[in-house]
Amino acid sequence: MIDTIPAALAAAVRRDPTTPLLTWYDDASGDRTELSGATMDNWVAKTANLLVDGVGLGSGDSVAVLLPPHWQTAAVLLGGWAAGLAADLGPDPQPVEVLFTTPGHVEIAAAWSTGDRYATGLLPLAAPLRQVPPGFIDYTVEVRGFGDRFVASAPVGENDRALAGPVEESHLSVCRTATERAAELGIKPGDRVLVDARAYPDPADWLLAPLIAGASIVLCGNLDPAKVEARAQSEKVTLLLT
Repeated sequence: MIDTIPAALAAAVRRDPTTPLLTWYDDASGDRTELSGATMDNWVAKTANLLVDGVGLGSGDSVAVLLPPHWQTAAVLLGGWAAGLAADLGPDPQPVEVLFTTPGHVEIAAAWSTGDRYATGLLPLAAPLRQVPPGFIDYTVEVRGFGDRFVASAPVGENDRALAGPVEESHLSVCRTATERAAELGIKPGDRVLVDARAYPDPADWLLAPLIAGASIVLCGNLDPAKVEARAQSEKVTLLLT
């Protein structure tokens, strides 16, 4: 059994770095972004390097990720986990070392005690924000300056914290939960899973369960029910979570 989240991503990239690992649709904006295993790995490495080399975080530090389901959210979460950091998914404000959110949630983020604050508009093509909220750094601009390869100072262990907040969980615990959720949801190795982000907002469902199971993801925001059948055919979907 895979016992850490970075190991799950590494296994996915090894299986096939060129095929889609996560495909994002937003039916409100018309955005479609496809990330292969290698491309996702690059974003994860850049994010980990940003957190370690840019911010100066180390193993055991915590990161608040106050973001909705999105491919950039996956990059932030997986980047933090690759760096040995614990993710705090909220909603109760806790002391953390760094925070990620959207411009629409800066007032909520203000309640958190933290150091650096990053904002992203979750825009098509990872476009920069037209106006960065005061006191925040644009994640999509800042992260591009960091390297595509991340080498951890020490490997992430199964007993290291993966989730922070009121209820902390280790990587092993999170991986076990993801394995259980994959079984409950019917996700099998090799599946291509279409996920309605509104119905499954928890990263344990839309990100970790497919990743641990060895499946790829078609994550849909603002999903238009009229488009599901055609999208499932075009994306070669084998399982619907809607």
